[in-house]
Amino acid sequence: MMRSMFSGVSGLRAHQTRMDVIGNNIANVNTVGFKSGRVTFQEVFSQTLQGAGAPDSATGRGGTNPMQVGLGIDVGTIDTITTRGSLQRTDNPTDLAIEGEGFFIVKGGSSSTYMFTRAGNFGIDRLGNLVTGSGMNVYGWQTYTRLEDGTFKFDTESSIEPINLFSDAVNKNKRMLAARATTSAVLAGNLDASTPIYTAGSGASSTSDFQFSVPLTVYDSLGNKYKLSVNFRKTGAAGGSGGTTTWEWQVAAASGLSLTTASGSIEFNTKGQVVSGPALTPSIVITPPAGVGTEDIKVTLDFSNLTMYAADSSVKPTNVDGYPPGELTTFNIGSDGMIYGVYSNGLQQPLGLIALAGFDNPAGLQKVGENMYIATSNSGEFTRGVKAGTEGTGMLNPGTLEMSNVDLSKEFTDMIVTQRGFQANSRIITTSDEMLQELVNLKR
Repeated sequence: MMRSMFSGVSGLRAHQTRMDVIGNNIANVNTVGFKSGRVTFQEVFSQTLQGAGAPDSATGRGGTNPMQVGLGIDVGTIDTITTRGSLQRTDNPTDLAIEGEGFFIVKGGSSSTYMFTRAGNFGIDRLGNLVTGSGMNVYGWQTYTRLEDGTFKFDTESSIEPINLFSDAVNKNKRMLAARATTSAVLAGNLDASTPIYTAGSGASSTSDFQFSVPLTVYDSLGNKYKLSVNFRKTGAAGGSGGTTTWEWQVAAASGLSLTTASGSIEFNTKGQVVSGPALTPSIVITPPAGVGTEDIKVTLDFSNLTMYAADSSVKPTNVDGYPPGELTTFNIGSDGMIYGVYSNGLQQPLGLIALAGFDNPAGLQKVGENMYIATSNSGEFTRGVKAGTEGTGMLNPGTLEMSNVDLSKEFTDMIVTQRGFQANSRIITTSDEMLQELVNLKR
């Protein structure tokens, strides 16, 4: 008689736990990055009243099944459902969502332990740290190299560190982009073949003697700007097979600047193409005034992209390196997690690369509050961070947030079923109590 009552009590406890999980799911229906829970039940060990009997072929007697009475139910598992929630667009540059597997890596301080989250509602504190809403540092890499094609590569094999958009030990002050001295200038375009040959003397007497002028701006290593002009004039032409046309060039500068090897000549064939040779890539040396406090500027000019046709002269600098210093004005985050700073001089430079963590069993992570998880023995150990989109992790979606994966229609349905289960188990207890009451009344 008492077994049924205890079974009802176990049912009440189990359904109450399930209701607790459902209530928590519904409460977090709008929590960023929340993963819903699910409760499954299992039966408690049954009491065996009679074991199974084997059939007897000699007597023809059949076998008997075991006789068992169950002792109620218990909570089997409380699972974390790791399916991805829907995305909400915010257009906030520090909001991030992960398109696929993976977790952001955060830490509360040097003495804390690594934690993991799907909630990408990050911000920037007054010191430039990329942080969560509760002030935990977001981790990644800040050491990179510039490749020959102009792209950047971060050292993702090194240890991860807190990302700071304003400064770090390697790059120092990232609010200011250091100036870069000009080292090369490519000039491209056409020199008018119908231009008359210049005959007034053998040398260039003044800038006005030149027939076409191209403005050129260069920078020293401190970011000081100097305006130059590359001047051209036609000095000779010869037709027929193997004939060439000669143009002289000269770099002129404002007073106070000293120029070295700043003149020469280039030749064109009868097809209007430049004649290859070292004369197409001359180097000039520009010496700034002594009071500036910078080194000489060594610039390689490239005339290999010039043509000479009977059309208007159109030579202009198409690719000139070097730039002045710039101040950080804004930043943006790419789908690979790379944070680019945009500077007042129009250039961009990496500020950091956000790292992700992948786990063999994400459902095995343990929730610790504030949308955070920690690794457990069943989730797999965290060993190192990886770049977004590698080793099974997803790409990032900037300007969006992953919302809760709670399905309200399912939760309300489960709530009804759970309520009915609780009511049914409570009826077991009241019915068992009535039966016990009848037993007590037998003595009357």
